[in-house]
Amino acid sequence: MAAERGGCSLDAVPLPPEVRESLAELELELSEGDITQKGYEKKRAKLLARYIPLIQGVDPSLQAENRVPGSSQATAAVSKQQKSRSTNSRDERFRSDVHTEAVQAALAKYKERKMPMPSKRRSVLVHSSVETYTPPDTSSASEDEGSLRRQGRITSTPFQSHSNVEPWLNRVIQGSSTSSSASSTSSHPGGKPAAASNTATATAAATVLADLMAHTQLDNHSAPPDVTTGLVEHSHHERPQVASVRGVPRGYSSSILETADGVPVNSRVSSKIQQLLNTLKRPKRPPLKEFFVDDFEELLEVQQPDPNQPKPEGNQMNVLKGEPLGVVTNWPPSLLAALQRWGTTQPKAPCLTALDTTGKAIYTLTYGKLWSRSLKLAYTLLNKLTTKNEPLLKPGDRVALVFPNSDPVMFMVAFYGCLLAELIPVPIEVPLTRKDAGSQQIGFLLGSCGVTLALTTDACQKGLPKAQTGEVVTFKGWPRLIWFVIDGKHLAKPTKDWHPQVRDASAEIAYIEYKTSKEGSTVGISISHASMLAHCHALTQACGYSEAETLTNVLDFKRDAGLWHGVLTSVMNRMHVISIPYALMKVNPLSWIQKVCSYKARVAVVKSRDMHWSLLAQRDQRDVSLSSLRMLIVADGANPWSISSCDAFLNVFQSRGLRPEVICPCASSSEALTVAIRRPPELGGPPAGKAVLSMNCLSFSVIRVDTEEKLSVLTVQDVGQIMPGANVCVVKVDGTPYLCKADEVGEICVNSGATGIAYFGLLGITKNVFEAIPVTAAGVPVSDQPFTRTGLLGFVGPDYLVFVVGKLDGLMTVSGRRHNADDVVATALAVEPMKFVYRGRIAVFSVTVLHDDRIVLVAEQRPDASEEDSFQWMSRVLQAIDSIHQVGVYCLALVPANTLPKAPLGGIHISETKQRFLEGALHPCNVLMCPHTCVTNLPKPRQKQPDVGPASMIVGNLVAGKRIAQASGRDVTQLEDNDQARKFLYLADVLQWRAQTTPDHPLFLLLNSKGTVASTASCIQLHKRAERVAVALMEKGRLNVGDHVALVYPPGVDLIATFYGCLYAGCIPITVRPPHPQNLATTLPTVKMIVEVSKSACILTTQAIMKLLKSKEAATAVDIKTWPTILDTDVSCSYKCLMSLNKTAV
Repeated sequence: MAAERGGCSLDAVPLPPEVRESLAELELELSEGDITQKGYEKKRAKLLARYIPLIQGVDPSLQAENRVPGSSQATAAVSKQQKSRSTNSRDERFRSDVHTEAVQAALAKYKERKMPMPSKRRSVLVHSSVETYTPPDTSSASEDEGSLRRQGRITSTPFQSHSNVEPWLNRVIQGSSTSSSASSTSSHPGGKPAAASNTATATAAATVLADLMAHTQLDNHSAPPDVTTGLVEHSHHERPQVASVRGVPRGYSSSILETADGVPVNSRVSSKIQQLLNTLKRPKRPPLKEFFVDDFEELLEVQQPDPNQPKPEGNQMNVLKGEPLGVVTNWPPSLLAALQRWGTTQPKAPCLTALDTTGKAIYTLTYGKLWSRSLKLAYTLLNKLTTKNEPLLKPGDRVALVFPNSDPVMFMVAFYGCLLAELIPVPIEVPLTRKDAGSQQIGFLLGSCGVTLALTTDACQKGLPKAQTGEVVTFKGWPRLIWFVIDGKHLAKPTKDWHPQVRDASAEIAYIEYKTSKEGSTVGISISHASMLAHCHALTQACGYSEAETLTNVLDFKRDAGLWHGVLTSVMNRMHVISIPYALMKVNPLSWIQKVCSYKARVAVVKSRDMHWSLLAQRDQRDVSLSSLRMLIVADGANPWSISSCDAFLNVFQSRGLRPEVICPCASSSEALTVAIRRPPELGGPPAGKAVLSMNCLSFSVIRVDTEEKLSVLTVQDVGQIMPGANVCVVKVDGTPYLCKADEVGEICVNSGATGIAYFGLLGITKNVFEAIPVTAAGVPVSDQPFTRTGLLGFVGPDYLVFVVGKLDGLMTVSGRRHNADDVVATALAVEPMKFVYRGRIAVFSVTVLHDDRIVLVAEQRPDASEEDSFQWMSRVLQAIDSIHQVGVYCLALVPANTLPKAPLGGIHISETKQRFLEGALHPCNVLMCPHTCVTNLPKPRQKQPDVGPASMIVGNLVAGKRIAQASGRDVTQLEDNDQARKFLYLADVLQWRAQTTPDHPLFLLLNSKGTVASTASCIQLHKRAERVAVALMEKGRLNVGDHVALVYPPGVDLIATFYGCLYAGCIPITVRPPHPQNLATTLPTVKMIVEVSKSACILTTQAIMKLLKSKEAATAVDIKTWPTILDTDVSCSYKCLMSLNKTAV
């Protein structure tokens, strides 16, 4: 009942019928929203002022603020139901029996928690326990559980006297908000207050409360009080004045705080006084930024950390120092100096052998040929390419290298030719179509680097998309490029007095290597000459390279390890490289093994994918031997799942001469180059390491060794020791780069002279990545030298071996737990991959939904897969991911085979796939959405706010007629300073004026399909053509002013001229698209309909279209006799003066 809001039941109070009727009307108005809560309480207090104080002896202002406890308990019950619903929201189909102890503890604690959800607005009381309450004026619809756990500087003071108090007094002290009722209920079982027996004492206590509030007027619209200041902890032993506030039940804890006058009072009273003081000392108008605060994040369910989650317990790690770089007496001062040495002293030594798609060697580049051809290219670029008698290029300019993966020889010549010319090469992939995946981002990189010239070969240029003019098209997002072919016939021989400047290695940029980030943006990483030389030195020492060794390179020679080993370090050590093109690997996966065997190669650089392909094809060839190999470098050893390919490859080929210690995984990144590599025992490397880690602990960035028998484990292999001359540490991924503990996973950082120096043109992210300063837990920098973030997630294990468990680009943070995309891909592939997934093509990425990452899995299904098989496989994948990773999948989409965007070397272009998913352009054939398993932070239901919020104030200002902001354009009459331009009101007048003042000014230019100019129209030309059209309308058409004229013209100057001609004649032009000659049956009736609906009295058109309208073919669709007068504007009329014409505006 409405009367129960006063703090006691009004049934026993003798209220007149008209008062009860008024109370009922007030209750109805409040429920319908006709009045505010504050207005309701004021009116209700006035109605009851004559009756309630006579019985209770309490000030009406106090009683008006009470609430029905039952409603609060009901609200608490609803909140409890919502919690249980959110806890049990997961479908039983996706529930797994494999749960870790931490997850079970978290779920149990979440279910048992009965703590109320406090308000979003902060109360003046900082609660120290659940038993303290929230005043009703600080309650709001959006609740934040964090505010209850703020530690206030208040003590709970138990009162030991006057335990017999009326129930209504207990409610007065406890307050009446939803959160306070829930708190009282949870603190006192049953929620029953002490029995009332001493009415006089209760009345006295209530009178004290009323007296304290007698002169306090609080504005409900004031800003929330500052709860961080003015609260001092006091004991009840130090405050004898608390005897003035009595009547609290025995054992009940109430909050006492100190006001500005030092008077300890009950919490409700101090709340009002404190708010009043804050209102007086603060400006009445809140800051402007408070009007634009988005409270959406506060409405989301806050994911509370599991108290039982594993935490790192080891000591803080120290910076790991690598072995020092050895001193070599005859080490060249730069890479170009090494090329010059070998090109002049060992010109016949083989440098690079290129293979065709059949595996046959088509060309062997010697060091002498490499040196001479690089000289020719450098001379040509600097002296023969000119624009307006000025050199096109100058030292320091960037040049794009566009070469296919099958032509390493020309790429090598172009790369070293640019270095000799002191130009900066930017190797990129060959654009095959205008819609290549990631092509637009490559164009952005070229534009930001200022690239104007692209080097390529004659065969490659012929395969590029061409425009109608025969030139290479300008790809989407690319700058306009000049394509230069570097085949021998296009190069000039250097003059005898021209010699390149072979300088020592410096800090200037040598080349730029591109990298595609997680979100799809492409950046260029600058590598200096000094870094390039130091990296070659470190690789030579770590791998034990020596002169005249043979190396088989299966990787892309334009970037990463394929460039570092196969183009740079090989030249430094005069090695012979056998380059295996990707096209050959697709035809014959065993080709690289065959070349290792035939060339007796000592080193091979491969990826785990190449080893896997070899396993599938090894049955076809038996007579191969890998005994010559001393190092098999696995370039993607940083992928934790590469261990399976390494182990399987060793099991098969160990009987064919492959030794276990030959397999050498390495870890690298585009920013830090090579981070670590495993050394063979003869190079001083320790035994290989392997770790079986708990995936659940890894999701919390904690290292815990587990057993292989369990399902949710990750087996990783080491990637060797860090590079010579480098310092390595592991820092936390987010925020300040604090050093990790020994059993904690973090981002590996490297300090070395052999790393990249910057993101070209991007100073902001360069500072974050290339100039990181790791600090200890105390905030002390570990070094005065900056470190480079590698983007690799891992730790340092025994024997100073580096272990990598994932990459930052593949990291997905879901509900505070970190998951790696490669791990999820491996789990999905384990579910019958050969029966369903087409060639194992699966992409995993995350999208942001409600401020948290959600996992999306996209796979290509086999062409013969049925819909039933698809959904059965998807269901099993969901179960497997839930069992292994304890995480839900937001969306699982299946697309037809060969429809996902491909990377240059055949893999899936992840960022482009994600972009298509977000744009709705993925076009899947089967989709399974599972938001109920992963979206657990749904927004809380909105409730009506008791106070006036920013939106209400803005709406109120609009309703009141206050203009918040406005925008207006400048006056049109001020566009021209010339008064002549202002007096003309119509287009026809303006054209005549322009024909007299600027007759030769070109107005329109019509281009044909070839891009050449077909016709032009200056001011005087357009004016005269419009005059002729006007004469034709008046003499031949016999039209009057205001008649409608249909203009049936294709887009062009004729249409514009007839348009102005109609204006000259005072007619109204109606533009109509002409009919298509090949489809008259469909297009001609449309023209006819427009002419009839517009009530055109005449048709203006060309001679060709007029013949078409009157042709026999047109007669079958439209009766020729029904057309109005048709005039052909191609036939010229006699010139007449039009000065007497009335010109009417349309």
